Amino acid sequence: MTTLAISECGLKPLPPVFPRPRTGAFASKPSKFRFLSTKNGVVDPKFPMRTVSNCSLKERNWGLKVSAPLRVVPIEGEDERGGKIINGVNGVEEEQPEFDPGSPPPFKIGDVRAAIPKHCWVKDPWRSMSYVVRDVIVVFGLAATAAYLNNWLVWPLYWFAQGTMFWAFFVLGHDCGHGSFSNNPNLNSVVGHFLHSSILVPYHGWRISHRTHHQNHGHVENDESWHPLSEKIYKSLDDMTKILRFTLPFPMLAYPIYLWRRSPGKSGSHFNPNSELFVPNERKDVITSTICWLAMVALLVGLGFVMGPIQLLKLYGVPYLGFVIWLDLVTYLHHHGHEKKVPWYRGKEWSYLRGGLTTIDRDYGWINNIHHDIGTHVIHHLFPQIPHYHLVEATEAAMPVLGKYYRKPKKSAPLPFHLIGDLLRSLRQDHFVSDTGDVVYYQTDHKLSGSSKLQ
Repeated sequence: MTTLAISECGLKPLPPVFPRPRTGAFASKPSKFRFLSTKNGVVDPKFPMRTVSNCSLKERNWGLKVSAPLRVVPIEGEDERGGKIINGVNGVEEEQPEFDPGSPPPFKIGDVRAAIPKHCWVKDPWRSMSYVVRDVIVVFGLAATAAYLNNWLVWPLYWFAQGTMFWAFFVLGHDCGHGSFSNNPNLNSVVGHFLHSSILVPYHGWRISHRTHHQNHGHVENDESWHPLSEKIYKSLDDMTKILRFTLPFPMLAYPIYLWRRSPGKSGSHFNPNSELFVPNERKDVITSTICWLAMVALLVGLGFVMGPIQLLKLYGVPYLGFVIWLDLVTYLHHHGHEKKVPWYRGKEWSYLRGGLTTIDRDYGWINNIHHDIGTHVIHHLFPQIPHYHLVEATEAAMPVLGKYYRKPKKSAPLPFHLIGDLLRSLRQDHFVSDTGDVVYYQTDHKLSGSSKLQ
């Protein structure tokens, strides 16, 4: 507080007053100082007030002349009554700025990596193989049961269950492609070819293009799968192509077409070793996978002659269609359809970390365990080397570091029917991104007025 007091015509300093403890060695000594009394005009005799002619002390307005603050600043975190300040000053709530998901995160990828327990990085080939054995037993068990019962009350249940198991096959082969299945590349290749060829996926061709997707995720031009159309490409599409791309069920049947022709605006084929998807030293791998794919096609043709095309359609054809729907649904929803728009980047605004953070986790209820927790997609995108059976634990460990950059998924019922609404809303809204701006969002054909660039 101040050490100034009012004289009759101005301010003069008082002698400094030093506080004494109320207990201890000095407690018995009375204070030598007494304060001026403004109530009765009494003045301590040891400090007589000096006077100046033609000035009267009682005429002065003490309250306005003392050089003390009008209000004592409260302790940080409390208001003047001892209460907490709520997001603002004096208990008045202050509006917080809206979180900007396109802003550079305040952490580095090394910070996220350090938060994940070391055992989450360990690849156990025996454990990985146990999931393969489990899924193979279930697939053949379902097929044998459906063929034996051969009842139209059973077939729809079989189609859904077997289509889901084909999708589980794909996820395990996907782990082989990332090298998270085991540390043995030969084992990864053999298991990956077995799993993917059985569901008509060229293992190496897909593995290489999927690697491109991970290395460029969130980049408008360089991403590989389900990347956004540019405004120019979108406007060049004819009406039928727009319907096929943005109207159910057509987008959920796109995967086989993607394998043959890639996405609009990109050229090449996953079966062609000379495609621009691949570099020269990858051509032998692509040829190997294409031969395995053709062998599976030949096997299916032979089975068609043995059991008849209708039985083959019921046992394999319809479940394969279910697998394609699962793949397109999951892949799409991990990169689109969030309530708040997720950013896409160009140029120097893009980085591996920022791109990976634009992906979205999803909860699939009972399906989570069946399709090997592929819904925990954010950590998988940042660290695809982590085996699928450690993804949930790794995600929980990383969430405190990720903060608001992690979009916690909605809790699912036993079956994830809630995702159908997310899919429909996204297909109506997420059509293309502007051709300008380094940080952009999806737009519809009704919103052509700007780039949606973050400020």
